[in-house]
Amino acid sequence: MTTKYDRYQPHKIEPYWRERWAETGLYRSVIKKDKPKFYALTMLPYPSGDLHIGHWYAMAPSDARARFMRMNGYNVLFPIGFDAFGLPAENAAIKRNIHPQKWTMENVRRMREQLKSMGAIFDWEREVVTCLPGFYKWSQWLFLKFYEKGLAYKKLSPVDFCPTCNTTLAREQVWGEDRHCERCQTPVVKKELEQWFLKITDYAEELLDFSKIDWPERVVSMQRNWIGKSEGAEVNFPLDNGETVTVFTTRPDTLWGVTFMVLAPEHPLVEKLTTVEYREQVKAYQYQASRQSEIERLAVDKEKTGVFTGSYATNPVNGEKIPVWIADYVMMGYGTGAIMAVPAHDDRDFAFARKYNLPVKVVIAPAEGLTEPLTQAYTEVEQGKMVNSGPFSGLPAAEGKAKVTSWLAEQGLGRKAVNYRLRDWLISRQRYWGTPIPIIYCEKCGTVPVPEKDLPVLLPEDAEFRPTGESPLKHHEAFLHTTCPRCGGPALRETDTMDTFICSSWYQYAYLSPYYQGPTPFDPEEAEYWLPVDLYTGGIEHACMHLIYTRFFTKAMRDLGLV
Repeated sequence: MTTKYDRYQPHKIEPYWRERWAETGLYRSVIKKDKPKFYALTMLPYPSGDLHIGHWYAMAPSDARARFMRMNGYNVLFPIGFDAFGLPAENAAIKRNIHPQKWTMENVRRMREQLKSMGAIFDWEREVVTCLPGFYKWSQWLFLKFYEKGLAYKKLSPVDFCPTCNTTLAREQVWGEDRHCERCQTPVVKKELEQWFLKITDYAEELLDFSKIDWPERVVSMQRNWIGKSEGAEVNFPLDNGETVTVFTTRPDTLWGVTFMVLAPEHPLVEKLTTVEYREQVKAYQYQASRQSEIERLAVDKEKTGVFTGSYATNPVNGEKIPVWIADYVMMGYGTGAIMAVPAHDDRDFAFARKYNLPVKVVIAPAEGLTEPLTQAYTEVEQGKMVNSGPFSGLPAAEGKAKVTSWLAEQGLGRKAVNYRLRDWLISRQRYWGTPIPIIYCEKCGTVPVPEKDLPVLLPEDAEFRPTGESPLKHHEAFLHTTCPRCGGPALRETDTMDTFICSSWYQYAYLSPYYQGPTPFDPEEAEYWLPVDLYTGGIEHACMHLIYTRFFTKAMRDLGLV
């Protein structure tokens, strides 16, 4: 015979105990200096509206670990919050014709209850929601500190642009293999716009130091490859028009084998170098390249194509004239946006040279020599010796790299250099639902940071959503027009908002004292006790963006004296 006590009834039992936990503050984390601390952090969810199994796949083991440490005598901090800004909320609001704040906060309310129903040991008194002014005030404060330190700057940068909507698009708004606008299906093109960046490249070398992080080798390897450190030389190639183009190469020992030069289609020198005879072909090729994503342009199996500019450069080591081409496999974001092509010893250059009947000159060979003409590039250069290389012929290639680099410096032709694949972080978004960038533009004073006392720069709740996809802040008169804090004259606000990754780059510090009212983003006493984070859990898909950004933020905050 079954009684009502024989069966577990979660809808009766669990709410009762959750209420008891909340009333007694069972999982409230407070400083206890007589106990060892354990800061357990799990990646905060985006308030999409409902939890799914992926949330609990990450959170359940994290909760189990936090409970285990608590049972072993540790004082455990296990906070939770919501990463609430970003494109999905704005697009959902446009689609539903409701304000993103309303859509987001309703989702937060629902997901908060769902998370509580799971029975984890989250300290709900430390919750942060990143779209609330009490949080994003400090995102703006950190931006200003980065700006003061020279880590935030504005420059022209290529973006995806829709000619029909007459607006830039976020990467997520560009769809399909043909790269079209999600709203009007028009093919997008690249366009240059003034945008804000954070100088993450200043920390590239430090970001390669994993000695104090206990991470799986796979994550470390992914970050190393993303940062992409290369050692070599920068070499100056004089051009026909009197200018000079600098090339970064990891193989200065192959300079005598350079038979042509390739510039990225968007390189600023292309317009100056292109002769009248080739102008039409070059412009057509530039447009074609602008329609491709970086992944498409760099695909290994993609056929190499290019166009001759009509101009020549001079190889500085032997005085030979070499043609200057443009090709989409060269990117402005890596190195200097120009390469010296050594087709005998590089697969891409070899394919390009074969296609366009360009010379192939062997300058590295194995001990037994090479049979010419080559049927493929000889790329085992580390094991070979230099040949046809002037005074360096006969030298082992492994030694030649350093010796040629020193010789270039002595001759004033180049210098030793280190290059990184990592680029500065573009944080500008021409969208509404994000943290406003706290900058003012004055005709008299120029670019002026918003004074700290005037933070936060609030998002206006009555902004009108326009179907073009342009930031509504551009058309909100009360937001746009302001007073210059220096001269008191009329001025305009920056209407770009910040990349949502800004919020998740420092939120672990916000948990220490949510929406802190002090002079800095968090209570220093809480920070001294709880920091650093002891265990961080989340998906490996965040290895090369979020986890690099948050490491950068911590290092920059250290240099600001905050941690």
